[in-house]
Amino acid sequence: MGMCLPCFGGAADDVVVTPDPETRRQQLAEAAEKRQKETAYRGVKNPEAVERKRKKQEETEKQAMTTSVSGGGGLKWQVG
Repeated sequence: MGMCLPCFGGAADDVVVTPDPETRRQQLAEAAEKRQKETAYRGVKNPEAVERKRKKQEETEKQAMTTSVSGGGGLKWQVG
């Protein structure tokens, strides 16, 4: 029976303290963001270049939409 007592003495050192809910929520959110970034750029060597290219393409599309809406400078159909 005296053999079990030393086991209980070290049990207090092995207890893992869980962080408060707000800290835990923040850690989980950061981990989720990291996973999303990793899966979005899986197989891409330079994700920054891909992001720049995507933004540039969006800008050109946006510019094309504004010019086509505002002016009549596009193709004109002729019937007859």
